[in-house]
Amino acid sequence: MKPSERFEPKSDADMSGDDVVQLLQLFDQHGTRVVVDGGWGVDALLGEQTRVHADLDIALEHKDVPKLRALLEARGYKDVPRDDTRDCTFVMGDEHGHEVDFHSYTFDTQGKLVFGVEYPLDSLTGTGSIQGYPVICISAEWMVKFHSGYELDEHDYYDVSALCERFGIALPAEYERFAQEGHE
Repeated sequence: MKPSERFEPKSDADMSGDDVVQLLQLFDQHGTRVVVDGGWGVDALLGEQTRVHADLDIALEHKDVPKLRALLEARGYKDVPRDDTRDCTFVMGDEHGHEVDFHSYTFDTQGKLVFGVEYPLDSLTGTGSIQGYPVICISAEWMVKFHSGYELDEHDYYDVSALCERFGIALPAEYERFAQEGHE
């Protein structure tokens, strides 16, 4: 099965492409650069929605967190309590079940990370589109690297195999078991 064949209908708690584009346009209109990560980051790189997404993962400079927090609060978003909440990683959600997962960072003038989520600076340079809307996202090479070192599932396999095929990246060895199980 190809990733594009796995798209499922939207439910109320899913973050649709329209929802994502509206949020990204809002952020752009207020001069805040965000980098799309997670499932929507994969789909942005591929240029099409391949599956349903529960949230929108964004990476942003920590200095922009208060501005984005205020923009979302004005639209009814509130903090979603989680065990892994920190200053640099937290989730905000609205009454419809839409969630935005924040990952913030701060680099010094030499490009060295001094606070937050440990994104390599060059990982924040990908480009893609969501429903034709151009976005900045995690680069394909780094997206593949970020999808390793934890308990992998079929979503990971479909995302990574689609990226590897599209961008000519070798499928990491830890995904070979999925290919051998016939998930092609």
